Amino acid sequence: MTIWSSAFGMINSPDFLTRTIIITIMALRVPAVWLRKIYPYFLMLFCGTVWGTTFSLARIATSENAHPLGLAFWLASGGGLVLLAIGFVRRVWPPVDKDSLVRYVVIGSIGSIIPGTLYFYAASRVPSGILAITITLVPMMTYVLSLVLGVDAYQRKRFIGILVGFTAILLLVIPESSLPNPGMTKWLLLALLACVFYTVETLYVEVLIPDNIDMVALLSGGLIMAGIGMIPILYLQDAWVPLNFPFTKIEWSIVAMAVVSSLAYATFFLLVKMAGAVFASLSGYVITTAGVFWGIVLFDETHSIWVWSAFALLLVGMALVTPREKTMARKQ
Repeated sequence: MTIWSSAFGMINSPDFLTRTIIITIMALRVPAVWLRKIYPYFLMLFCGTVWGTTFSLARIATSENAHPLGLAFWLASGGGLVLLAIGFVRRVWPPVDKDSLVRYVVIGSIGSIIPGTLYFYAASRVPSGILAITITLVPMMTYVLSLVLGVDAYQRKRFIGILVGFTAILLLVIPESSLPNPGMTKWLLLALLACVFYTVETLYVEVLIPDNIDMVALLSGGLIMAGIGMIPILYLQDAWVPLNFPFTKIEWSIVAMAVVSSLAYATFFLLVKMAGAVFASLSGYVITTAGVFWGIVLFDETHSIWVWSAFALLLVGMALVTPREKTMARKQ
């Protein structure tokens, strides 16, 4: 049996990314049973690989003395414009009713303005590979918060995974020889705080966003709202980052981050609704690996034994915090 009959409903869905991928797979005549199993993993691989480049792009921009607030503004506004362009092709626009505006404010705040600014401040002081490692905390914190809110059930193996992840963070923060410079610790803590906001956003999308909401439209509205909200902050802090022509490293990195992060972000939202917040956050595996890889390739970064040990422990912790099979089956 091929996917021709089973994927018919997905092809006729309004989701641009889903239709594109499904039609491609149909051309390869992939069996339906394979499609149901591999599609969430394909999205997770795409999301993580693309998102992993943003840490190096952020370091390139901040190394040229671009203000973190200005970079966060362009990341939100540019990403929102990219997704609006996709919406124009799909003829699906962000709704402007009261409930939607509230969602835009929440997503723009906890998913863009706050964590984006924190990460850019950290990127100016911390190697990109280490920043990428911190993102592995998201699935662990997602499970903890899911447990507290009653969204998920307690499982011993997953709880052990949380303890393993906590141990890994201690290896990053406590030993003086862990980081290239002990003064980086406070900036690393900013990156860890950003992970908390990403975790809250992940669960907000899973629990409070209805399944019939278009994820690309939702995200484009949230990013545009974030950009608008940051304008007075940029004015008060004199943090504007102009886009000058011809483009230099700053401008190209900003454009690349806007395109890459918006596509990865939209894919992540889709994955949350398809397979659940915990499974979606496992894309951190790929994000971390890609982030460390690009840091080594582009900046010749080297890491201490403490960092590599923390990296290994975090991957183990993520492996223990497994996705919920029942939730995956229900959402697929």
